[in-house]
Amino acid sequence: MEEQLSGEEEERRRNRQKRLEEMRISKQKQMMRRMYMKKAAPFVLGAFIIFIIILGGKKLFAKPNGEKQAADQVLAAGQQEKTPDIGEEPKDSRPFSMEQILRGIQTSGIGVESGAANDLTKDEAGSEGQLKEVDTKVYQASITSDTAQIGAYLLDDQEFYSEYAILIGLSDNRVIAEKYGKRRINPASMTKILTVLVAAEHIEPEDLDDKFTMTLEITDYGYIHDCSSAGFEKDEVVTVRDLFYGTILPSGADAAVGLSVYVSGSQEDFVELMNEKLAELGLSETAHFTNCVGIYDENHYCTAYDMAMIMQAAIDNELCREILTAHTYTTSETEQHPEGLIISNWFLRRIEDKEGGEGVVCAKTGYVAQSKSCAASYAEDKEGNGYICVTAGAESQWKCIYDHAGLYRKYLP
Repeated sequence: MEEQLSGEEEERRRNRQKRLEEMRISKQKQMMRRMYMKKAAPFVLGAFIIFIIILGGKKLFAKPNGEKQAADQVLAAGQQEKTPDIGEEPKDSRPFSMEQILRGIQTSGIGVESGAANDLTKDEAGSEGQLKEVDTKVYQASITSDTAQIGAYLLDDQEFYSEYAILIGLSDNRVIAEKYGKRRINPASMTKILTVLVAAEHIEPEDLDDKFTMTLEITDYGYIHDCSSAGFEKDEVVTVRDLFYGTILPSGADAAVGLSVYVSGSQEDFVELMNEKLAELGLSETAHFTNCVGIYDENHYCTAYDMAMIMQAAIDNELCREILTAHTYTTSETEQHPEGLIISNWFLRRIEDKEGGEGVVCAKTGYVAQSKSCAASYAEDKEGNGYICVTAGAESQWKCIYDHAGLYRKYLP
């Protein structure tokens, strides 16, 4: 029975790796198309305009049909040649309509983007059509003249503690308030939002019940780097679902690294997928990650704005939203933990009773000495409008919570 199970797991692993490679190739093609469209569209449109001008000039200076007929008769020296009736215009001389022009641009492969580019062809998706479509929407929010600059105080005597912050309204994609929102920070464990997003995009729903064995290398990684842990032990067999929840709720490095190994075979290969995702989201110029946990590295960085866009993409993913919304979760029963492990989202449990924090739905915290306490959260007002808040640089998690609650209390309707 064990040999049969092992064989099935190996087959699933091979299929997963094959699917991963297919998705990578497909996304690379999408990225190339988008780059080509941006660079070539103006030239193609210009060529069409020049073509129309030439056609218009040709028509303007052409002889009327009657004169052309007489001239042709003279030149043909009596040769029989039928010309169109007066008023009938040869098809080739008709000007193109704007609809035809736009259709020509689109069919030439230089099509105009429409936001989310879920345009996988059958060839790219494989003959069986099993390849999962991935949203390559470019997320963005605009700073306007109404964008408030966050100062030392929010409301009356409420001090604002974070050094960096941004609050974005998703209904109009507008930056409501910010404080150095586009300066580089180390995202610490907010990194794990991208970790679960990338992992979610590279598995199928049935994979959540797959078994994964924790290795000494994985469990030791967190201890060596002094990271928080979900509590999994060496040789413990957990589910992939456990790894997802263990990555976010207790911010477990063991779960995050395990998830990366499950998806890509190694953390290094998984990080490549993370940076590819940053490029898809249009964030590669200001964000770059070197690990899936959030350990400090001078080449591991983003801005508060970048993290807000990552959070928005995660919220749009059904599995990620489910995990980021969970207050508590009990892992599956194992030999090491017969009753499972009860893990919880510390931030969500503590902000919900703070004034301004009632509408917070999703959150992920982080801490490294270089960026201090940070967090990304998502809240909704009574009308169902969504907002994302990201802060960094608070002296403690409690001060981070107060900043999020204060921003929502001040700026939400």
